Amino acid sequence: MTATTPPLRLTGAPPSAVPTGGLPSDGDWAFEPDETGIAQEDRVFVASPWKLVWWKFRKHRLAVVAALTVIALYFVAGFAEFLAPYDANAYSAALTYAPPTTPHVFDAEGNFHARPFVYGLSQTVEPTALRRVFTIDTSKRYEIGLFVQGSPYKLMGLIPWDRHLYGVSGDGVILLAGADRLGQDMVSRVIFGTRISMTISLISIFVSFVLGVILGGVSGYYGGTIDNAIQRLIEVLRSFPHIPLWIALSAAVPKNWSALKTYFAILIILSIVNWTGLARVVRGRFLAMREEDFVTAARLVGSSERRIIFRHMLPSFASHIIASISLAIPGSIIGETSLSFLGIGLRPPVVSWGVLLQQAQNIRSVSQAPWLLLPGLLVVVAVLAFNFLGDGLRDAADPYAR
Repeated sequence: MTATTPPLRLTGAPPSAVPTGGLPSDGDWAFEPDETGIAQEDRVFVASPWKLVWWKFRKHRLAVVAALTVIALYFVAGFAEFLAPYDANAYSAALTYAPPTTPHVFDAEGNFHARPFVYGLSQTVEPTALRRVFTIDTSKRYEIGLFVQGSPYKLMGLIPWDRHLYGVSGDGVILLAGADRLGQDMVSRVIFGTRISMTISLISIFVSFVLGVILGGVSGYYGGTIDNAIQRLIEVLRSFPHIPLWIALSAAVPKNWSALKTYFAILIILSIVNWTGLARVVRGRFLAMREEDFVTAARLVGSSERRIIFRHMLPSFASHIIASISLAIPGSIIGETSLSFLGIGLRPPVVSWGVLLQQAQNIRSVSQAPWLLLPGLLVVVAVLAFNFLGDGLRDAADPYAR
């Protein structure tokens, strides 16, 4: 038998660089065997669809960074008790509007310390304005440690533990982002707020996705009376301005409800409003595709309607669905934050970014403690991360497009 030559890989100039006047000369291209046994250019034709999506997605550097940011936010939401140095509701009247404490490795005398530390805080009352003034007390030094023993909790609600990611020794406190009007650590509050704000948006979008795909698919696939009824319902819901509609529905939530009931009420409110846009997108695509050849072929071979919809039609425009969802998630985050900021959404003792931003309504407090705006910065980061991630997923969902 004749030995076969291993596939060759093309290196050097890309195919787009081929001269239009004819084939390149022998010195323009260089071939070398590929150790995988498949020509580098042929990998696209034998790769699975998911691998093609991954190859295109990782070329979108901004989307990769956004994906890592989103993963980090949900990691913080899942392990909030461990990452936060203090309990979300722990307070100290002596630390009202205390400024951030800065970690040091050099003390006041210029000596180097291998373990970072923070100085203590002393306070005086300004006689003119009658307000507290905090100053650094260099006579008190507290070392920062990892896996410090603190208030007990249940990790992810299951594992009893009392260790926190970082903390200080003795009776000192570490306030990397200052304290609020009750003397509560802002870092701990923001970490616990991440759990509520990120999960409420994710769950509400899941509910909106299910409603939008099912109702939009049924409307576009069957048409007729069903289509008219669903479209009239969508038009009625979209005719209301979102913010007033949210306010009206949130005002119907009894104030004596528990935090859990209020949480799910806000979740349902966000889902009711957000599904209409996705349903319109799905309906339009179904109307365009229900007479396509591949749909007709599926009917002729006896495929059920459910298989035609979910196996053939929906995957063909996954990029449009991904784009709609990526735009809806930031809208849910902003919606929850807006309702809670206005005082008609989540309420204390529940901790979310919107609840924390309620303190920023007081201009005098913000002028004295600008670190109260930290939750607003995280809202901006989360919204941008989801938008960039959705942009990358939308492009990757159609790997053959250029």
